Amino acid sequence: MATGQRPGSPIPLIGVEEEFLVVDAGRGEVVPEAAIVVDRARPALGARVGGEITKLQVETRTDPCRSLDDLGAQLTEGRAAVQAAARSEGLRVIASGSPVLGRAVPPPITEGPRQDRGTATFRGLHDELAICAVHVHVEQPDRDRAVLIGNHLRRHLPVFLACAANSPYWSERDTGYASWRSVTWGRWPVAGPPPFLTSAQQYDDHVDTLLEAGALVDRDTIFWDLRLSTKHPTLEVRVADVPVTAAESVALAALVRALVVVAGDAVDRGDEGPELVPELMRLAYWRAARDGMGGHGVDVATGRLLPAGALAERLVALARPALDEAGDRERVESWLARLATDGDGATRQRAAAALRGRLTDVVDEIAARTAPDVPTREERTPA
Repeated sequence: MATGQRPGSPIPLIGVEEEFLVVDAGRGEVVPEAAIVVDRARPALGARVGGEITKLQVETRTDPCRSLDDLGAQLTEGRAAVQAAARSEGLRVIASGSPVLGRAVPPPITEGPRQDRGTATFRGLHDELAICAVHVHVEQPDRDRAVLIGNHLRRHLPVFLACAANSPYWSERDTGYASWRSVTWGRWPVAGPPPFLTSAQQYDDHVDTLLEAGALVDRDTIFWDLRLSTKHPTLEVRVADVPVTAAESVALAALVRALVVVAGDAVDRGDEGPELVPELMRLAYWRAARDGMGGHGVDVATGRLLPAGALAERLVALARPALDEAGDRERVESWLARLATDGDGATRQRAAAALRGRLTDVVDEIAARTAPDVPTREERTPA
């Protein structure tokens, strides 16, 4: 995400990356046809579409955006373009954190020397890489300040995870979890929350240690749920499953940005952020992955169980000054209200299965919500 921030602007730019699974339009099973979908979508999206580590996944990304309307328009356009590309080949794309149907273990890995080094390094961990997340980039060109902001954001990561939980199925069965993606991802040596750090130099030194220990293929494979981007002047939050709808990704991005702004104010007052108890963070992650928004979560400061909705409301209350400044509060509060009534993505996937007891209905429902019939830019522009 390149930067175009105007000097003195109090509202950081944001960008979002979304990952999707490619499925057969008739059977609903994941299929290794991502490359053809990317090729078909590239005339409409250019560099805003690409492949992923497996041949089952497609990624779209936005340009830097200031307003949520712009962000939503780009996310909607990206989803429409890849869905149209897939349809032209008898395929569909679905916004689900994990496959519902089809052979996904082990997934077909894309070819290349970097991928070969990854397979040699991580071995069986690559067998469960058919998972899809949403990544939110918030502009933070001062790396030292970004590291300290990250210290404040770490405690919010389990709540972000619960809000966007959207991966209940794996190997054609219900796992009982709301976010099975995060459970499989948590096995990696460089996944989960980053450690408490006090400077960009300490961050870089820690990455160097991981490289020397053989836990990374390169600096891009720091897969912490909160990291400094290696390509952009951003702080990247990558903890959440890809949401079912573009509107949910927009609302999540708005909340993340607002909390970055609030944390930045605290850093500017000399607050380096709380040092959390690792065992409580691990517990909070597990509870968020298991229950999503449908149960209770863990307050990482006290270890107390609280309703997941109450934890999310506390985040919005904390973020309210920045949400109001950006004009984003109504959108975020509406999103939480919909989660309270309709449930998180995992709840909605299960509801679709319950109608007739068929997992194909789950795929149909996700595909319909991933990209409703919205024309792409090419279709909107007269010849």
